[in-house]
Amino acid sequence: MPKSTTSSNARTTARLRNRAAFMAAGVGAVAVLGAGAAVAADTGTQTTKVIPTVSAAGVTAQADAQSKAAEHAVKTKAAHAKTAKSWIDPVKKYELSASFGNDGSRWAHKHSGQDFAVPTGTNVMAAHSGTVVKAGPIGAGDGPAYGNAIVIKHGYKLYSQYAHLSKIDVKVGQTVKTGQHLAESGSTGNSSGPHLHFEIRTTPNYGSAVNPVNFLHKMGVTV
Repeated sequence: MPKSTTSSNARTTARLRNRAAFMAAGVGAVAVLGAGAAVAADTGTQTTKVIPTVSAAGVTAQADAQSKAAEHAVKTKAAHAKTAKSWIDPVKKYELSASFGNDGSRWAHKHSGQDFAVPTGTNVMAAHSGTVVKAGPIGAGDGPAYGNAIVIKHGYKLYSQYAHLSKIDVKVGQTVKTGQHLAESGSTGNSSGPHLHFEIRTTPNYGSAVNPVNFLHKMGVTV
């Protein structure tokens, strides 16, 4: 037999053995080549493909990134919870008197806030941090019925109002923190006795009030 034919048969036999080995490992079998790549055998086309693999360092980096993302989410939720809980009652040791929405001869329209019955001179505090946007007599511009009053802006479309004060101790433009002293309670304006009139508003002006007790309940404050 000619040498060329023998050599050709030997090469054919080697190719068949290699093909059988790949098939035995399964179609598309992958042989790992070091830490960064693998070879996949395609038995239909007799070709090989280099497939990237994730190294141990890459897996660790991905795990660290996911851990940091989860930690950030927890901190964000905690921050929101802390913000909600930072609302407080504007006075301490009080009794609730006239409520939001009450009507009668005492008011030109329905009652626009919640009254906290307290003695004259009681410490009136900021229910939440913000900036003083109104402070003065005649309801700080909202009308004589409020007497001495203060309005604080807390954020977009959120304000609190404090009225019938005997003394005002903050100025317009001043930044205040939750629980900071603002004034002393009294009975100025249209008042039947010493108390604090408290409102939650969507604007700084009269006529935009919402139920303040319901709002405080949503903020985690027990009134």
